[in-house]
Parts: sequence; structure tokens; C-alpha cells
Amino acid sequence: MFMLDQMWIIPALPLLGAALNGLLGKPHPTRLTNIIALGSTGAAFLCVLELIREFSQLAADKIPHVVSYFPWIVAGSFRADFALQMDQLTVVMLLVVSGVGWLIHLYATGYMGHEESYGRFFAYLNLFMFFMLILVMAANYLLMFVGWEGVGLCSYLLIGFYYHKKSAADAGKKAFIVNRIGDFGFLLALFLTFATFNTLDYAEVFKAAGGMPVEAWGHFGVLTAIALLMFVGATGKSAQVPLYVWLPDAMEGPTPVSALIHAATMVTAGVYMVARSSVIFSHSITALGVVAIIGGVTAIFAATIGLVQTDIKRVLAYSTVSQLGYMFLACGVGAYAAGIFHLMTHAFFKALLFLAAGSVIHAMAGEQDMRRMGGLRAKIPYTYWTMLMGTLAIAGAPLFSGFFSKDAILFQAFVSPYGNKLLYAVGLLAALLTSFYMFRLIFLTFHGAPRFDERHIHVHESPRNMIAPLVALAVLSVAGGWMAAPMLWHGGDHFDEYVKPVFAVAAALKGAAAGGAEAHDLYALELKLMGAAILVAGIGFLFAWGFYIQRPETPEKLAESFHAPHRALLNKYYVDELYDAAVVWPIHRLSQAVLWRFFDVGVIDGAVNGTATLARDVGDRLRRLNSGNTRSYAAWVVIGAVLFTSLLLWIVG
Repeated sequence: MFMLDQMWIIPALPLLGAALNGLLGKPHPTRLTNIIALGSTGAAFLCVLELIREFSQLAADKIPHVVSYFPWIVAGSFRADFALQMDQLTVVMLLVVSGVGWLIHLYATGYMGHEESYGRFFAYLNLFMFFMLILVMAANYLLMFVGWEGVGLCSYLLIGFYYHKKSAADAGKKAFIVNRIGDFGFLLALFLTFATFNTLDYAEVFKAAGGMPVEAWGHFGVLTAIALLMFVGATGKSAQVPLYVWLPDAMEGPTPVSALIHAATMVTAGVYMVARSSVIFSHSITALGVVAIIGGVTAIFAATIGLVQTDIKRVLAYSTVSQLGYMFLACGVGAYAAGIFHLMTHAFFKALLFLAAGSVIHAMAGEQDMRRMGGLRAKIPYTYWTMLMGTLAIAGAPLFSGFFSKDAILFQAFVSPYGNKLLYAVGLLAALLTSFYMFRLIFLTFHGAPRFDERHIHVHESPRNMIAPLVALAVLSVAGGWMAAPMLWHGGDHFDEYVKPVFAVAAALKGAAAGGAEAHDLYALELKLMGAAILVAGIGFLFAWGFYIQRPETPEKLAESFHAPHRALLNKYYVDELYDAAVVWPIHRLSQAVLWRFFDVGVIDGAVNGTATLARDVGDRLRRLNSGNTRSYAAWVVIGAVLFTSLLLWIVG
């Protein structure tokens, strides 16, 4: 059981890779950078596999397996250890972070091969892996917060990797600032958690919270306050309304960054945190309702914006925001297992879609506008077929991974005691829009006549180190959801069964709220709902086919007929402009008028400059006393003697 006791090795390996690539600097060869970056993350993945093998041999009463390595912070009654834990939820997250992460590292060796700051890029990427592994392996909230802040830092560094480019630098700052807003809420949640339970260790917090009464809808007790503050942090990290605005701009970073951080791993940290805290959230009906409503609104809101975007990466960015909304919708109706299941399958097909988009951009010499593509299917066949696999998965095509995870969410939204038909309808509409805008992307990019100058752009397939990860992720996008396939034949959902122990308390509360309704056979209902999901996915495909293949002039005509709605969608509902007017501009003006002109220039500079001016004036006046006139000096001596004598007499008297 070596790895179970030495779990620290897994995050330490990518940290070592980051240190080596960061310290070696520019001169070392690309080959050495690849060996360090791929070797450290690949070794971490192998260690994860061994850890899972050892974990599978543990008895149920020894899970979660927690190892405390040393006291980290001790202050009065507060103690936080550097402690890591292993349970079924950790297994899922470790496989996603280390497995998908390593494939993206491999892809990046081809995509970033001609970059000047090659070593710096992989140092940042390895550092991100370290913090993400700490986040998912932590056994207490404080250590989770270290990983939480660390991935935010790495996100800032990687989004602004092309720091000489203003748009990239601005996007990095925007991501950093918006995430700090959410993190402030999470930090307040940690303070309140410690004040309530006198600890931040998962085991003790969840044990104490599990014995507390459930807070009904509209009741704002301490658990509701903690859950809502945690969710504020989740909305920032996982790009939910209203803190989603940083994610689309984050596409300024290199495409491997978009795939790893902003599709497969970092943005799912909020979903993971809510699922990890399921005991707290399930004790607050109000918090669950807020999570479900925000998730549903985000899923629809982002999907509608994705309908008209023309930048291939921005379409995928809004798709990511929408799919994250799906995950929160699942958590909000108490279906934490379904939310994590979709987190896993989404990591497969969305990482694939981003990497395939990068392959398209690579083939098109940097072009990202889908209106200037077309006809690429025969020119880059590997990219086309793998991206099609990812599109079928995210659209919910039968037997693809997304089909099973989306169906689980929609089914739970319909039957859960915390769900309702309105939330189900929102999820179904989001599925329709997803199918439409994803097939729109496929048709605009790969089908029809080429809309670019073939004399100047020589389209070519990507190298093998970029294609191999696409193929691997395509396989996972097809088969990654088959653990739930037996339910089609009255079997069980193996994924749900596997993670069930993690959510046992939440499941018991959900069952009590259902009043035994879940004991009935819901198999026929699930098949009907599954059929509805397949139907809407098919409708989305047919609309996209009709608009962009059969009658390609239709979208332009619709845009002219519905000019105002089209402009609103194209400009993302003017949310960025609203934030600029309501938040950014007032703060800028306040900073300029009060903090700069009044305090900085008037008070601080005024005090410093005033002191200097006073000293200069006094010195100038004293300088004039040094006239060189002997009679003047004698007079000053006499005056001084008189004053001194008078002072002595006054003191004595």
C-alpha cells in the first residue's frame, strides 16, 4: 500500500517538472523540456493508476483514506494539517486531471512547438497540474483553498501567456479579478465554517453538519449561509451567471490552455467543491434551489449566445459555460453523482473539441473565424472525424458519452424532489440549442465550399503528437459513458453505484424529501425522457443542416429580419458593456478623482512636497543670515546672550 501512504508524490511530480522547466530558463533544448513536462505528468498519471489499484483493495469502513503528513497551521484552537484523502470522488477527479491533462501536454508539444517561450509555457502548465491535484486531493477546506487560489494564479499566467498582446494581457487580468470576487465569498464561507464547527477538516465538518436539521426553503440558517457563500466562489471559478464573463475572453490564451484549464479541469473546480460539500448543501433547500436556478439560467443564457458566435473557440467557450450550468443544475436537484458523471464525460468531449479546434486553427495558419473556413473535411480528415465524435457526444447522440450523462441530469431534474418540470424543460431546451450550435460549427468549418484563399493558405493535417491525443479523446468521448449503459436493459448505473458512498448523507436526505416516491419503478419514465432528449438533439441537427447545408442563405436573412435580437446575441447581451458602465467606469473615475488626485497627489504628494518646500524655504532664510558682516554677527551674539540669560533667570525665578 505504498502509494496510499505516499499520496504526496502525485502532486509533487508536476511541481518538480514546473520547477525544472522554470529554473532551466530559455537556453535548454525543446527535447529536454518535453522530457521534463511529459515525464513528470506521465509519471503522476501512472502513480494515480497504482493508487487506484491499492484503493480498490480497501475495506469500505476505511474509506475515505486520509493521510496527514505534518501540522501545517496551528494557531490557538485552530489546526490545519497538510493532509490528503482518497475516496471514490477523488478517484474520478484524479483520472480526469492526470489522464486528460497528460494528453493535453502531449498535444501542446506539437501545437506550441515554434513558440519562443516554450519552457515557460510548460512550467506554467505543470504548475497548474500541481495545484489542481492539491485541490482534488485535499482533506480539508484550507488546503483545498490553496489549490483553488493556485489554479486561479496559473489561469492568469496562461491566459496572458502572450503578454505582449494587449487583448491577452487584459483577458488575464479580467479572469484574475473576476475570480477574486468569487474567492472572497469562498473565503467568507471558510471563516463561517470554522466559526461554526471549530475545524475545516472534511470528516469533522460533514459529521457535525450531518447531525443538524435541514433548513427549509426561505430559512437562512448558518448552513444556508455557508452553502451560498461557497456557491459564490463556485460561480467565479466555474463561470456561472453573473461571474461568467471572464471565460469567453480567456480564449486569448493558447488552445491547449483552453482545453486543459477552461474546459476539462479548472472550471469544474466549482462543481467539484459543491459535490464535495454535498452534506452542507443538502441541509439547505434554499441553497439547492439557488444552485439549480443559477445552473439552469446559465445553461440557457450561454447557449443562446453560442448560436451566433463566429470565432470557433468562442463558440466552444460559451458551450463550456452552458455545460457547467448543466452540472450545477444536477447538483441543485440533489443529483451530485449525475453532475460529476457529466463533469467526467464533458472533460473528454470538450477537451477533444478544443484540441480539434486548435488543429483547425493550425491547419488554417491561425484563422479562427468560421466564416472564412469551409470545405476542410477532405483536407484534414483526422481532425474532422475526431471533432465530429466530440460533437455527437456533446449533442447527446445515442450511446455516446454525453448521451448518458445528459440523460441522467434531465431525468433527475424531472423526478427529484428538489427538481420540477420547469427545470427539466430548461435542460431540454439547452440540449436543443447545444445540438444546433455544435452542428453549425461542424457545417461551417468542414462542409460546403472553401471560403478562404487556397493560394495563400495551404491546409494541412496536424502532426502525430497532436492527432494521437485527438484519437484517444475521441475513444473516450464515445465509450466514456458506457458505465451507465446497463440501465437501458434494466441494469444498474455503475458510475452512480461507484460514487454513491460519497453522497450517502445527501441521498438519504433526498429520499426522505421524496417520501418514498423513488422506490417506484421509474424505468418506463426514464425511457420516455431519454426519447425526448434524443428527439430534441435530432431537431437541433436538422435545423443546423437546413440552415447551413441545404439553404446557407437562410441565417443571413434571419439575421436581417430579426436584427435587434441578433445584435443582442452577437454582442453577448451587452453584459460586458453593462459591467463597464455600472462597475468598471465608476471605480475608474473614483480611483482617478479621489484616490489619485486627492489622496495620492493632494495628501501624500502634498505632504511630502510640502515638507520639502518648507525645509527649502527655512534653509533659504537661514542662509541669508550668513551675510559675512562682522557687526551683524556681533549683534546676533548679543541677542542670543540676552535671550539665554533671560531664560535662565525665568527658570531660576
